Amino acid sequence: MTGQRCVRRVATTSAESGGDVSGLEQESDETLALLIGKGDKAAFQTLMERHINMHVSFAERMMGNREEAEDIVQDAFTKLWIHAEKFDPKRAKFSTWFYRIVINRCLDKKRKKKPVSLPENFEVADDRENPAESLTTRQRKMQVVKALSEIPERQRTAINMCYFEGISNREAAGILNMNIKALESLLSRGRKNLKSLLEGSD
Repeated sequence: MTGQRCVRRVATTSAESGGDVSGLEQESDETLALLIGKGDKAAFQTLMERHINMHVSFAERMMGNREEAEDIVQDAFTKLWIHAEKFDPKRAKFSTWFYRIVINRCLDKKRKKKPVSLPENFEVADDRENPAESLTTRQRKMQVVKALSEIPERQRTAINMCYFEGISNREAAGILNMNIKALESLLSRGRKNLKSLLEGSD
């Protein structure tokens, strides 16, 4: 069974069985993950609905392809369902643990294919409000997108998390298995590379 079908089957079964998710909406991610480890389908559905859009957007920026991003996140949720009992809230927050799964799936996928650029429509401005100003903004954002696709993968991942996802440096360091100083150095190198590429595109 593919990852997508597995996730859909669990979520569908939960809905059809009348799984009560209303009482779970106030529970923390960590509590839900522990419940999933005990086979709680309603907890799985709640956690998936809470996180899926955010992680698909993250994976899309990593992969440059929406369909691949959706497949990766579905696979990550499948892994969550199968291996939730391995999650230990004493060792990491759920968000840290799950981001690491998604990132690893992205990197595994990228190793098996040629590099691709980020989607050109990523965060493109709406031209309808102020066409002249929006055109300039859109062109600049497309330059940033192109530059991001050209910097080293690890720098791109760190910048993606810290500047696009709003993840704290401490949590990002945990996800990437490095200390804060190493992450800050990685971000600094990434910013310098971006600046150099953007200056070259002017």
